[in-house]
Amino acid sequence: MARPIGPTIPRWQLGEQLSQLRSAAGKSQQDAANRLGCSVSKIQKIEAGEVGTKPVELEALLALYGTPDPLRDQLMELRTLGAQRGWWSKYGAVPAPFATFLGLESAATKIRIFEPLMVHGLLQTADYARALAESVNPPSTTAEVDRQVQIRLERQERVFGEDHPELWVVLDEAVLRRHMGGPEIMAKQLDHLLRLPKWVTIQVVPFTGGGYPGALGALTVFEFQDDLHTPVVYMESQAGNLYLEREDDLARSNLAMNHITAAALSKQQSRELITAAARQLAPQ
Repeated sequence: MARPIGPTIPRWQLGEQLSQLRSAAGKSQQDAANRLGCSVSKIQKIEAGEVGTKPVELEALLALYGTPDPLRDQLMELRTLGAQRGWWSKYGAVPAPFATFLGLESAATKIRIFEPLMVHGLLQTADYARALAESVNPPSTTAEVDRQVQIRLERQERVFGEDHPELWVVLDEAVLRRHMGGPEIMAKQLDHLLRLPKWVTIQVVPFTGGGYPGALGALTVFEFQDDLHTPVVYMESQAGNLYLEREDDLARSNLAMNHITAAALSKQQSRELITAAARQLAPQ
């Protein structure tokens, strides 16, 4: 059974089409805002796929743009899909950028990841995830940390389910050497990496490799079915989350990912390095 794609992609598709229809009709965002009796900011968020629309709002916009009936039906269907609740909704409100990320992760058919400092969330043990959550945001309460760990573990269940995406992860050796949660938790985490399904590709860039494009930070490339959406690049920093979709951004990011992969050890050599790192943590 195919995994549900969640609300993110339908909202993006609807927003993009509404923007195109508005431009083709010679209408401004202010015109659209006047029709709905809302702010221009809301129209911008609708067109960016950040928020959904009510049926009456979408009907008003489509009437303003003179949209033909067949297309109207398709866009109303996208609105319905974009209004569905993601699996994460049962955990309460999550930040909008994180909800967007979860939606992309749920819909992707291929995920390529580079992580320079920590084990990626899809590969973390519960103890590692807890130690990470406590260290990244020290003021978090026990309940908040529990919630983060629960969400992370369910993410893994869904991605590693029957209809799983292709998953290719490249880690910097620093990830193996940073003892998150202490030696015992880290040893179990490294052992977990060695026990992942064979369809998950894990590679490590060794310290001896010198400089490479990964020094600029973490990078995730989501790929989807051709008829669903073009690839999306995700980057996260203290300043916020960034999603790249333009062809030149995608080309640059894919080139960086290719160079990162080329700098990494082979799958077998990577396993040997992870095994050696785990043995160094084993009790004497």
